Amino acid sequence: MTLGKKGIGLLVRGLMVALVVSLALFLGLLEQIERWGLNNEFSIRGPVPPKTPIVIVSIDEDSFDELEFQWPWPRSMHAQFIDTLNMGQPAVIGFDVLFSEPSALGPEDDQALGEAIGRAGNVVLAAALTIVEGGFYTKENLNPPIPSIREQAAGYGPVNLVLDDDAFVRQAQLIFPYQGKQVSGFSALLYQKALDAGIPAQPIQAQQILINFRGPPRTFETIPYYRVLLGEIPPEYFHNKIVLVGATSFLLHDVYPTPFATSGEMPAVEIHANVLETLIQGIPITRTPLIVSVVLIFLGGIFAVWITNQLRPLPAMGVLIGVAAGFVLLAFMLFVKGHLWMDLLPLPLTLTIGYGITVVENFIREQREKYRLSLYFSPSVLTDIIRHRSEATLGTSRHVVTILFSDIRGFTTLSEKMAPEEVATFLREYLTEMTDSVFSHGGTVDKYIGDAIMALYNVPFAQPDHAIQAVRTALEFQKRLRPLSERFLAKYGREVVCGVGINTGEAVVGTMGSAQRFEYTAIGDAINLGARLESITKEYETSIIISQSTYEEIKGQCLTRYLDEVRLKGKEIPVKIYAVLEEDTRQEPRVEVAGEVTVGENPRARIRDISRSGIAINQFQGTVGTGDVTPLIIHVPTLPRPIQLQGKVIWNGKTTVGFLSLNPKPEDQASIEKVIAGKGGEAS
Repeated sequence: MTLGKKGIGLLVRGLMVALVVSLALFLGLLEQIERWGLNNEFSIRGPVPPKTPIVIVSIDEDSFDELEFQWPWPRSMHAQFIDTLNMGQPAVIGFDVLFSEPSALGPEDDQALGEAIGRAGNVVLAAALTIVEGGFYTKENLNPPIPSIREQAAGYGPVNLVLDDDAFVRQAQLIFPYQGKQVSGFSALLYQKALDAGIPAQPIQAQQILINFRGPPRTFETIPYYRVLLGEIPPEYFHNKIVLVGATSFLLHDVYPTPFATSGEMPAVEIHANVLETLIQGIPITRTPLIVSVVLIFLGGIFAVWITNQLRPLPAMGVLIGVAAGFVLLAFMLFVKGHLWMDLLPLPLTLTIGYGITVVENFIREQREKYRLSLYFSPSVLTDIIRHRSEATLGTSRHVVTILFSDIRGFTTLSEKMAPEEVATFLREYLTEMTDSVFSHGGTVDKYIGDAIMALYNVPFAQPDHAIQAVRTALEFQKRLRPLSERFLAKYGREVVCGVGINTGEAVVGTMGSAQRFEYTAIGDAINLGARLESITKEYETSIIISQSTYEEIKGQCLTRYLDEVRLKGKEIPVKIYAVLEEDTRQEPRVEVAGEVTVGENPRARIRDISRSGIAINQFQGTVGTGDVTPLIIHVPTLPRPIQLQGKVIWNGKTTVGFLSLNPKPEDQASIEKVIAGKGGEAS
């Protein structure tokens, strides 16, 4: 299967998106957000009870209050503490306290601590590795405990914590390079001593790990220092446990931010407890290799561009949001169950960029297509063509269509009284109004021929009510033409009258023309008949004429009147034609008038109101049906003679009836105008 030009373009766009995101990944531009994502994964996962027997003995505010010593405390007191603790035979004791300087209380104080450490035999002490870089040298200092204290210790190692760029602690250094050697860190020594004491643990070979934090501060059991020293906690409680001693007081400034302590309230000693839990349980967080993210980025880029091009923007957005959400959920499950840290941002970012670029590119392309096709189609039809671009065809084929032709009667004669600029201005205003009517009813403007308009309905998309929509367009033509006609009458002394012919039938429709110029149009006998119907509107003194085929489609939906059966030029078989009546013309101003009306052979009724195109009566005692045409004799006391005309029943409320005036004689229409103007009747 070949991709084709369009497919290759989509592939290239997807690869370019993936390349940009991959470059950002390689440059570390996404790292800060990934760390924030890791924090949130810990937070959503929530605290997990530790499984390793670890107890923290905290040097806290309560201990300062109870013991009433300032920091640093006497080392002989630490010696007493170790002796008390040792009676319970803990597995290992870790002192996260620096003893790198001699005691201010003298050598005896240091000696007492050293001897207590020797008696316990399982105490690991802290050191602080410092590195000072000068212009031409690098100075490394381990800052170990003084000799009299460290000589009898089970070991000592750096307690240095690894800080990320945002100052958070997320990883732990187990082995430190020092003066060309490898030195085990504080946590690594404690891990090894716990193994030696018989605590079951998983093997760890790494020199640095991502800490699998168990929870916020005090997730591990924490006991104040003074309670152990004063014997409030029996030594047996610590049997075969890992005991970590360290500061938890904020006053000693040994606290750091972690995923569970984003405000920087996690004590360093509890961070070491989390490191030990991670090591002993064999649950370090493992970050997926960079190649995994790169592969997902490239797959995501291609998929995002492809799906966005296949679907409309909102459905495509829904699919991509679903894919991104599914990926994030999968990554979280792998984090919880498999202690795996996947980069969360690259794939959703790739999907977002691929979607955005494709939507913008499609929008620009659609605007170009709209501009080209707007010469033929209404905005609504044009929108459907763009929306269903894979289904829409503008190729030539046979369709049942309704054709509308309109023309201004005698416009050539009218235009002779106008300057060319005035003709152009009038036509622009007229054609704009008429075109808007066509578009508002779902039609397509085929062409303008001077002041004439040809419009098609039911193409390029099916329009079940195409015939009635064409008729409604013609009725709206008449309504919109009135204000134009009034202005024309005032300026040039003549009214503007528009004739419309409508036919429904089969025609060949599509894009036709030459190699140099083409247009969307229709040809066939049905088109010719529509044009000829428009040409006879003047002869039958009516504004809108429709053919029999159109009448069959719309009968009962609007007011019509049978006109004749005529043989048109080019047609051997006579065609029945009908006039469409403007049933909404009674929206013109109405005047309440005192008077009576005789309806056919029925008794007289009272006039309710009258307008230029119709009359409403009440107190009617006769019988008529909607659509009936009957003679009306209108008696207005102040008129010299009655008004006589034919009226068609528009609505029937039994005692109240509305009539449409059908082609009144000029003298009767003049009498109606006098009544409306208030010259021939008086308000009732």
